Amino acid sequence: MNKYEKRVVFSAEEIAREVQLLARSISEDYEGKEVVLIGVLKGAFIFLADLVRQLTIPVQLDFIRAASYGTGTESSGKIRITTDVELDLRGRDVLIVEDIIDSGLTTAFLKEHLAKKKPRSLKICALLDKIERRAVSIPLEYVGLRLEKGFVVGYGLDCNEANRQLPGIYELIF
Repeated sequence: MNKYEKRVVFSAEEIAREVQLLARSISEDYEGKEVVLIGVLKGAFIFLADLVRQLTIPVQLDFIRAASYGTGTESSGKIRITTDVELDLRGRDVLIVEDIIDSGLTTAFLKEHLAKKKPRSLKICALLDKIERRAVSIPLEYVGLRLEKGFVVGYGLDCNEANRQLPGIYELIF
């Protein structure tokens, strides 16, 4: 069993409010278009589900999974795709949906990988923008909440596969 304290960083209500604001902005920007949302597994699945239910535009969903963390709390820096998208993205508007942007390495890698599939547009939506360990500059078109530092879990985010089910976002105090 994990032995650490948790401190609430963002409540379920704060998250719901931000998801609603993001959905409104995305719906306005893509009005009259169909967008392919690509959820980054596993962490973004709860955020993606809530976001999709708030959108007022037609969407298609796909998923991609990249591994970089393993079982630690620090990025290994080595990224590989373990599950790729199945939809044809050529000529389509694509929005990558991330739970958290930390170092930016995984997101930059995914954006480069998906750009090779020739979408018309390719943007990023992240629930959390954590700037503490940012290693690469990457444009984030849609950002919900900003986090200065700390290792967080809940609302899909995990530590060794634990705590994804928590309704809020909590900082782990080791």
